[in-house]
Amino acid sequence: MAVLEIDNLQAKVAEDGGEQILRGVDLDVESGEIHALMGPNGSGKSTLAKVIAGHPAYEVTGGEVLLHIEEDEFEDIEVPADLQTWDLLDLEPNERAALGIFLAFQYPAEIEGVTMVNFLRTALNAKLEGREELFEDDEEEEAEADEGGDTKEDAAGYDTSPMEGPADEGEVGVAEFQEILQAKMEQLDMDEKFANRYLNAGFSGGEKKQNEVLQAAILEPSVAVLDEIDSGLDIDRLQDVSQGINALRDEQGAGILQITHYQRILDYVEPDHVHVMLDGEIAKSGGAELAETLEDEGYDWVREEVYEAA
Repeated sequence: MAVLEIDNLQAKVAEDGGEQILRGVDLDVESGEIHALMGPNGSGKSTLAKVIAGHPAYEVTGGEVLLHIEEDEFEDIEVPADLQTWDLLDLEPNERAALGIFLAFQYPAEIEGVTMVNFLRTALNAKLEGREELFEDDEEEEAEADEGGDTKEDAAGYDTSPMEGPADEGEVGVAEFQEILQAKMEQLDMDEKFANRYLNAGFSGGEKKQNEVLQAAILEPSVAVLDEIDSGLDIDRLQDVSQGINALRDEQGAGILQITHYQRILDYVEPDHVHVMLDGEIAKSGGAELAETLEDEGYDWVREEVYEAA
């Protein structure tokens, strides 16, 4: 089991005089839970998602973001007791991803020249390699350095780009990955032809969002942050994407932080908890019924309730 613990998180735009956006966010997301985060435009929802992932456009000015994992969180690694809690704010974005943090973008980028299949296999192998480095024993690292290999500090970044492809087969080879990809695409009701298209190039809005869920299914995160994954989806694509999100929770045990403006996706992805963000803080939390109330009455009543209590 994994727990993402956010305690009094504060963040601003990373520039001189940058606007303070997050003003003390408290939130815990556990494996197997679905949390819906709702709120008006400009309340800080997408900023929270990007800060969790380590986006450089934001500077954390206070608070903590911790990831707690158990000994058996990963199939191939036994996590020692002293490495079962990580301060994500001390880690680079790729290191956070290696530990199981995933961010589905609100506006996925189009990358010409990189096929989906090559991108996804490169991402999976990079995650597995990065995770192995994070848990590598100091003695093993020193031995590798003595033999002329790179230490973790020396190996910042990647030797090859996804445009060039991996220098070798990686931990997951081509044949094995094709089997993984086929199974995940069938689960999401995606046409296998998409795998050989350039990443998101020429994709419809719905296809891009479905591809984000496919990436999560391939990478099998401990906690997936989905930033408005339902925007721009017609009803059929919404159902396909929702099926994939439920599979992340039910079959892979991921914790889900689902950022959304609308109740409709919550008809297919039933949340365990619903939170309302206002002015950079979690102003109210409740069960699935809270989302239905927000759909009917909007956010003004929450704001009034907060002001009365202040």
